[in-house]
Amino acid sequence: MSPILTADDLHRIFKNLDTKNNGLVGVHQLHHLLQNTGAQTTLEELEEIVGHTSLDYIEFSSFYEKTVKAKIQEKNNGASDDLLKAFQVFDLNGDGYISCEELQTVLSKWGLWDKSNGQDCKDMIRVFDENSDGVLDFEEFKIPGAVTVRKLTSQTVRMLPQKQLNKLPICY
Repeated sequence: MSPILTADDLHRIFKNLDTKNNGLVGVHQLHHLLQNTGAQTTLEELEEIVGHTSLDYIEFSSFYEKTVKAKIQEKNNGASDDLLKAFQVFDLNGDGYISCEELQTVLSKWGLWDKSNGQDCKDMIRVFDENSDGVLDFEEFKIPGAVTVRKLTSQTVRMLPQKQLNKLPICY
């Protein structure tokens, strides 16, 4: 079962929709439920997806699982795309790695690199560099602990004036 609804919850919903107590839920009832939960689908689209006019509990459960898994996958793909775009901001030469020089260049362009604070880019990279090769690949960039860096990046991009955005190596 999906983490959103338990098997009991899903069974309860099915029983409430099964107004004729015949073990079936009609596509019209399912469509009404989906509309009430904010889903944007027409009755015709739903009939095409389901393939017939009613569903038994197993078909209903399967429909729910496929729908929820598709939504979760869609959401995850969007997050991955955003992370990849953020990674590409720092990967200036496109080799699939963020080097100390690339990190310092981007942070300097954004006005976020302060040479006087004594912090070295190598130290910043070392925090997330799991294989100790001195650079970050995309998998290391996706490490949950790197969220602070990614948040800084996305927040900074939104706050930068257009003049500085034009200097960035990619288009937004």
